Amino acid sequence: MKRIAFIDIVHPVLQEGLESMNWVCDDLTKTSKSEIIQNISRYNGVVIRSRFPMDEDFLMKANELEFIARSGAGMENIDVSYCNKRNITLFNAPEGNRNAVAEHALGMILSLFNKLSKGDSEVREGIWDREGNRGVELDGKTVGIIGYGNNGSAFAKKLRGFDVRVMAYDKYKTGFGDEFVEEVTLSQIQEEANVVSLHVPQTPVTKGMINMRFISQMDHPFYIINLARGTIVNTADLMDGIDSEKVLGACLDVLEYEKSSFEQMFGEDEQMPRAFRQVLNSKKIILSPHVGGWTTESYRKLSQVLLDKIMERYN
Repeated sequence: MKRIAFIDIVHPVLQEGLESMNWVCDDLTKTSKSEIIQNISRYNGVVIRSRFPMDEDFLMKANELEFIARSGAGMENIDVSYCNKRNITLFNAPEGNRNAVAEHALGMILSLFNKLSKGDSEVREGIWDREGNRGVELDGKTVGIIGYGNNGSAFAKKLRGFDVRVMAYDKYKTGFGDEFVEEVTLSQIQEEANVVSLHVPQTPVTKGMINMRFISQMDHPFYIINLARGTIVNTADLMDGIDSEKVLGACLDVLEYEKSSFEQMFGEDEQMPRAFRQVLNSKKIILSPHVGGWTTESYRKLSQVLLDKIMERYN
């Protein structure tokens, strides 16, 4: 019999499935971190989202830990190298929210192109400005996808109904080109894309990859979509790109400034980075609060994917 610690709230289908295997599941979602650390040696498995990092200091106290199940895709909050040394199996669930991410990316770019947020707020204020809300069409554009894993490939699939050219680059994957997507180099994306969509994990290599150097290497003015991780885009450089009109607009579901004290930045202006103030005031940027993969359907899918992977491993 195994004992599993649920540190974050996930869809109950995961707990129900594990209990059907006669495993004991403890709800620690309201338990303090210090108390969890004191008792983590009792557990064989941990279920998390992003409540706190699974770093070496924490994992060293988890003597009996066999696996970590992360409800989501990114693993940047887990010390993967230490887990490998300890033979701790890592489960994640990018398959569970890839459709939600893809639909959100498509919704954001269409909303930006058609000025839906601007038009909606103006009509509610009694402003009827048709010319000021003239849109741009997605058809005829070249979309460059950086990162062709679960989310990148799902976004390419959503674009199939549009008359667009879809290019994709993945540093770690080859041979994925087909009738719907062209496998290209990063240089080709910079030479030909009108829209760049990011679908890469946060790593030392990708952190800050969209900076002034990247922007200046783009042959055409372009739009950028980021539903990956906020730190992949250097916000100050992005705003400089928008000011110079090299960047025509941006869809940001994630922000460089995301952290536990994010909400506090709105309380005192002096705490708010200048580039973030520029983002908030820009009509060329559409924002959402890191909900790209956050749908009613994906909530269940994430847990179901984890359950299937765990059951496959232990049955």
